[in-house]
Amino acid sequence: MSPIRPRSPIRALNVLLSALLSALSSVETSLSPSLTISRLKAHTFTLSDTVYVLHIIQAVFWLVLMKQPPFPIKLIIPVLYTIGLLIPLTSQVIFPATPIFAWLLTFYTSRFIPVEYRPHIWVSVLPTLESVLYGANISDVLTRFTHPLLDIVAWIPYGIMHFIGPFLVSIFMWLFAPKGSLKFWATVFGYMNLTGVWCQIIFPCAPPWYELIHGLTPANYGMPGSPGGLARIDALFNSHGYTNTFSHAPIVFGAFPSLHAGWATLEALVLSHFFPFLTPYVWGYTALLYWATMYLTHHYLIDVVGGACLATAFFYFFLPTELDVRPSAATRSKYEQYDLEAPSSRRRPSAFSATSSLDSQDEDEQDIAFRSPTVTASAAPFLPQSGGAAPPVAPPPRRNHRHTASIASLIRAEERVEDGWSPIGGNFALPPTPSSAMRAGGDNGIPRVRSPNTAVFPQRNV
Repeated sequence: MSPIRPRSPIRALNVLLSALLSALSSVETSLSPSLTISRLKAHTFTLSDTVYVLHIIQAVFWLVLMKQPPFPIKLIIPVLYTIGLLIPLTSQVIFPATPIFAWLLTFYTSRFIPVEYRPHIWVSVLPTLESVLYGANISDVLTRFTHPLLDIVAWIPYGIMHFIGPFLVSIFMWLFAPKGSLKFWATVFGYMNLTGVWCQIIFPCAPPWYELIHGLTPANYGMPGSPGGLARIDALFNSHGYTNTFSHAPIVFGAFPSLHAGWATLEALVLSHFFPFLTPYVWGYTALLYWATMYLTHHYLIDVVGGACLATAFFYFFLPTELDVRPSAATRSKYEQYDLEAPSSRRRPSAFSATSSLDSQDEDEQDIAFRSPTVTASAAPFLPQSGGAAPPVAPPPRRNHRHTASIASLIRAEERVEDGWSPIGGNFALPPTPSSAMRAGGDNGIPRVRSPNTAVFPQRNV
């Protein structure tokens, strides 16, 4: 499912060009809104479509609270969104990105929530939980030693790759991933961020930089944000970009969960799922970003764990069956499911190897609880003879987990006597089941079955 890794720059360019042409050929180029309307009329609505009703209710709620831009300018937002949905060329991008737009609207407009309706800001909960769960304030330990080189190493994933990563993943998914993968990525990315922002609104917590500046004193919503360790990057480049950005952030006390960790974890899960050869690289980047969030005093370790768990839960919750490339229980054999060695590699050659039709029939019927034992001497009379020579006798079976299925193997045992197998022992063979006429005749009318090295047992009346 993953693209072939090119071995030369020319081949890489050819692969990229072919993928680009293939992706462009599937793009809808129509500008007619009537086409979208006709598709909407033909659509069969299901219960899952009610989620868009919730999107409309949430959008109306935030538009009412929004103060900048003022009314009626802010009505341009729903008008532009509706026009984008009606035009087929743009709707193929805007409609799958609806969860992302819902997250962006929630994140931006949350600053306009009246203070009297906002919950209490928790200052000491996160450092206390970190000390209780991990035995120390890990984020505080990581920030005790700083260096300009470490600042650069932490800044690249946290301040640069974090913002361009989702766009790179989207392009990569559009070019190389299976059909439907890009929509899945937009859906899980949008809903994960939307849930994370709502958690930060309902459960506001102070980040580590607040503890370094203000200690554990109570916080209020009038306090500005801080760039934390990114202030050293501003000083290094003689700029104020991160200082201005974080000072005017819509959510100042949004430490838990860490959406920086959530983004990186989700990107790693998606890329490693569809492109396994990228697994060590994307998870290496994710581990580096985990460290950077704590080194730059923006998150505690528990925030990182919360963001990673949130991303993992949403990834597997929204992953559709048709995109799940992992081997399922339905496609794996029972030997693979329970990590057992296949019988073909363990079974020794026996006289039954010539009777392929019987083997195939037994293999279809048996399961993990039942295996036909190796042929013993008692089965010799039932094996095909060639030239009067006695068939080879295989050594007795090894003692392993299969002997525990002896009770289950007694089922239909009489039928398997014809195949030369006895469930009781190596020197005992069951006689054939008598007919009703033979039962009526008594012992004198029943033939006795004799096999080599076995006793003669007359069949008694039942």
